Amino acid sequence: MDDDPGVLAAITRDLRRRYGDRYRIVKVTTGAEGLEVLAQLALRDQPVALITADQRMPHMTGIEMLGRAQELAPGAKRVLLTAYADTDVAIRAINDIGLDYYLLKPWDPPDERLYPVLDDLLDDWAHEHPEHDTDVRVVGHRWSERSHEVKTFLARNHVPYRWYDVERDAEAQRLVALAGADTADLPLVLVPEGEGLRAPSTLEVAEALGLRTRAEQPLYDVCIVGAGPAGLAAAVYAASEGLSTVIVEREAPGGQAGQSAAIENYLGFPKGLSGFDLTQRASAQASRFGAELVLARDVVACERRGPVHAVLLEGSGEIEARAVIVATGVAYRRLTAAGVDDLTGRGIYYGANAADASQCQGDEVLVVGAANSAGQAALNLARYAERVVLVARGPSLDTSMSRYLVARILADPRIEVRYGTEVVAAQGNAHLESVTLSDRATGETEQRATSWLFVFIGAAPRTDWLGKDVARDEHGFVVTGQDLAQPDASQPDASARWPLARPPFSLETSVPGLFAAGDVRRESMKRVASAVGEGAMAVYHVHRYLAAT
Repeated sequence: MDDDPGVLAAITRDLRRRYGDRYRIVKVTTGAEGLEVLAQLALRDQPVALITADQRMPHMTGIEMLGRAQELAPGAKRVLLTAYADTDVAIRAINDIGLDYYLLKPWDPPDERLYPVLDDLLDDWAHEHPEHDTDVRVVGHRWSERSHEVKTFLARNHVPYRWYDVERDAEAQRLVALAGADTADLPLVLVPEGEGLRAPSTLEVAEALGLRTRAEQPLYDVCIVGAGPAGLAAAVYAASEGLSTVIVEREAPGGQAGQSAAIENYLGFPKGLSGFDLTQRASAQASRFGAELVLARDVVACERRGPVHAVLLEGSGEIEARAVIVATGVAYRRLTAAGVDDLTGRGIYYGANAADASQCQGDEVLVVGAANSAGQAALNLARYAERVVLVARGPSLDTSMSRYLVARILADPRIEVRYGTEVVAAQGNAHLESVTLSDRATGETEQRATSWLFVFIGAAPRTDWLGKDVARDEHGFVVTGQDLAQPDASQPDASARWPLARPPFSLETSVPGLFAAGDVRRESMKRVASAVGEGAMAVYHVHRYLAAT
């Protein structure tokens, strides 16, 4: 949309040259005309991928038109064309209407200043609106823990799927009958080619889909355990610098960050980006440089074998590497309230993804936690749920949550914040039906009906598999670098924690050649940006270690 004939002709020409074989390009000269075209497309059920609009338009500005366009084409990416003088207006529009990007005119040369931006936006749109001809079909029970695990695995590994609930969908019942299955066989995972799977493990699902579950080489320069932001960053830098690299991930790339609905304080993304988007980009980047990603395999031990390390996998199999980077991050701490363990996976979940949010349509949802992850989850769930109750143990959110999130939560009428409150019990038969909340100051309790409880509390590293030779603090976080020179209660002799004459590198553990990066490391910042930085820095130290040995 642009009222300048020359500009309109130029942008239309450039768009058709790049995207005309995949998309229909429509040009309009006024906001009213643009909204009319969008209404016609909506009535025809024709999806709109992207809208570009000039800001300085008569009668209706570009921002006004893009704001109203959201109702007619809610999934479309929206880009503002503007002059340098209007950049402040464009930046405000990122918050006000969720503008995806703004481009300064002129955009010549388009190969450098136009296409890279639109390529990313259109790729994102295509992933959000996949074709369904080759989707995996999952048939199961809404409140089944195994069904939830399978759906989460598929969603986090970017595998499109269709979900059929045996209690709600006639098609689900038909598929169960055709398969000759019973309750014990659920979930059924039906792949486009191959045999259907009955109550499969995530490893079986991964193998059926052709995902890589085994390493291809007998020896690597570096093995990275964990594919969160730190692990993916380490993989990108290691592989791009010529090191043979393999990443082992037991669930899906992205870690906790991969489940975030929006990461808004990551440098270079003024609108923020989703954990899904960050993970997808980073995984593709690592793969492009030649890093291998081994999925659905849990690491159970690490052994030193002379000049190499052996990473042992659950069940069978191992990977040998000259150096290892531990980037396993942290898991949410378990809620110890009565009845919670019995209902985990059946209404009570640790973390939340986009699929979880969409299933809460019209329900009341409880979120436990007061850090950024809990705040982002509450805002995302509030897009679907009738009400979100954020349960915080402390008297305020300000000490544990970024200010921009606090402001948005307090301004959202669908979110209720319960300060000084904790969950002390959960009740339900086949699934969660209610929880008991307790006021920490008075001891008064309240039973609240809900089918959804999402937990975002604390940070618990899973580091037992590292063995006794790797120094950890009392909470299980890995001790690295100069901290190894400080004695602790378990090893008052600090020299016993480091065996070599040279000092350890800053991210090196008490086992030479074994490094730790990101949230798993003691006193790390617990931020995506710092995890990415540590992943890159770990590769620098791997180079130094390999050169020295």
